[in-house]
Amino acid sequence: MHTVVWRDGSGIGLRPVSDTGTLEGEARVVEAAGLAREASAGEAAHVRWTWDDTNGWYPAVLADGVRVDRAHDLRLAHAVLRTSALSARTALAEAGPTAWDRLAPVPPPGGPTAAALTRPERHPGSEPLFDLGEISAPRGGRETTVRGRAAAGAGPRPASTGRDTGQGTGRDGAGPGGAAADPLDPVAELSAQLLAIKDSTDPGRLRLLLAAESAGALAAAEMHHAGLPWRGDVHDQILTDALGPRPRPGARPARLEALAHQIRAALDAPPTLNPDSHPDLLRAMEYAGVGARSLRKWELEKLDHPVIAPLLEYKGLYRLYTANGWNWLDTWAPEGRFRMEYVVGGVVTGRWASTGGGALQLPHSVRRAVVADPGWTFVVADAAQLEPRVLAALARDERMAAAGRSKDGANTDMYAGIVAAGAVDTREHAKVGMLGAMYGGTTGVSAQVLPRLARAFPQAIDLVERAARAGERGEVVTTRLGRSSPRPGDSWAAVQGSAFDEDAGADAQSRARSQTRSWGRFTRNFVVQGTAAEWALCWIASIRRRLWALGESAEGPAGLAPAPFDCRPHLVFFLHDEVVVHAPAAVAQVVAQEVRAAADEAGRLLFGDFPVDFPLSVAVTESYADAKG
Repeated sequence: MHTVVWRDGSGIGLRPVSDTGTLEGEARVVEAAGLAREASAGEAAHVRWTWDDTNGWYPAVLADGVRVDRAHDLRLAHAVLRTSALSARTALAEAGPTAWDRLAPVPPPGGPTAAALTRPERHPGSEPLFDLGEISAPRGGRETTVRGRAAAGAGPRPASTGRDTGQGTGRDGAGPGGAAADPLDPVAELSAQLLAIKDSTDPGRLRLLLAAESAGALAAAEMHHAGLPWRGDVHDQILTDALGPRPRPGARPARLEALAHQIRAALDAPPTLNPDSHPDLLRAMEYAGVGARSLRKWELEKLDHPVIAPLLEYKGLYRLYTANGWNWLDTWAPEGRFRMEYVVGGVVTGRWASTGGGALQLPHSVRRAVVADPGWTFVVADAAQLEPRVLAALARDERMAAAGRSKDGANTDMYAGIVAAGAVDTREHAKVGMLGAMYGGTTGVSAQVLPRLARAFPQAIDLVERAARAGERGEVVTTRLGRSSPRPGDSWAAVQGSAFDEDAGADAQSRARSQTRSWGRFTRNFVVQGTAAEWALCWIASIRRRLWALGESAEGPAGLAPAPFDCRPHLVFFLHDEVVVHAPAAVAQVVAQEVRAAADEAGRLLFGDFPVDFPLSVAVTESYADAKG
């Protein structure tokens, strides 16, 4: 049973809707402060709370110390159903764009980006492949494009979205579910989504995807609410040791200033040279005959010049100072907790992004500041070689799955298993070759070993090759649970078309081939990375449920997290294939067992009884920096 939630003037509207979309009973309105009380009462009835955006509702419930078990995030579900190949023939997918397509994600309230949503941050490894520029709207509607990530609502939130218009009590037949429905009528949208699932070509896959996506939104809000424990004094000492004392506003830290002097001296540059200005620095390096074409680390390391050593040190320390310096500490962890702002599904493959704080790029240099509360500890778990294992399961390549299967109770390194299977000679070749297969490596060692991998694991390599060819034709590919890739936009079609003009030159044909290969690399990895993201969502959902079922710990002191997590183990950090749980020390080993069991459950949910293992590296530690030795 769903309970649909919307704003009704100064109150909150609630209406029960069955799992088939049938309206159940009358809508009612409660005072805004009563949502947590309603949520607490609804948990006993196993209600699925249904709202336009989890971040618009759940934080207030958590602030009152109440956790909900299940939800349905209409914004996230709409984005999936509008573009999935499984629901392409449904009324929802074939309709023109609506206000739901323009609905932007809401940042968590009270955070640094709550006032204005910024462009989502991505993990460095995902930027080049999945920053897509222009993409098409779903088929059936008029063509629209959004810049950057492939998700509805990339721009700022409209001034009026119906979230607080006062429309729609449902008491007189108008409003949500009625004739005078709001453009963001959540009852009507839920009914449309449930019908789209029913009319899709595989309802079971889509139901699991939408449930996992919504559970991920709940987990993200809970991690923001609880926060990652952060020792400000330790962070300050890390910065002081590396940079010198905290500088006055507008001044460089002492170590950076000293390196700036060394850089100027090595280049025989005037004291006005600012090493933070890349154009000025490159110009000075050119005058000094350094021979650098860019300031990329890998290129600088090849050069022999007195400026290189201080410049590389300056770059590393400047990154620390600007990305995680004192200003970051004051802004993002002012009260002993780093409250990251995740954007669930913020990357086109379904991976998460963030709107600030660098949650997806937390450097090892500051992880010593992540220290558990007294009497508590961290359980840190990451999945080993997740994407190759997902590829083996997607392709149902039993030989490749066997290469990563645990033996005699011990986890097997999949790359070592590939060597043992006789596919390649070394672990490094196995790793480079598999990454090339999944990301489209066509040169160097990757190109040399790929034919051997294709002979050893024909089903797995054929799957990514077919995905690449589909992308090169401008077609859509789909993940295990039903998330589909976007179609290339008008600019892609224009470049392709220009290559066939009668007067097309070699440059036009070269651009078309390059673009074709690029989109093929995107779709090649989309199916793997997207399915890995689905596995991770199911893993998080299972961990979240299992941790709550453990109940409150009666041993040891309460933690410093706010209720309802002050006495319970809870998720505090997530990075693609890694989770961090903050737990009372007395139950840490039980938590570790549950995290492993959740990984097994996620594998069964996606791949049934196919014999693929998803082993974890698990560490129990009081400091996040010590998790991986």
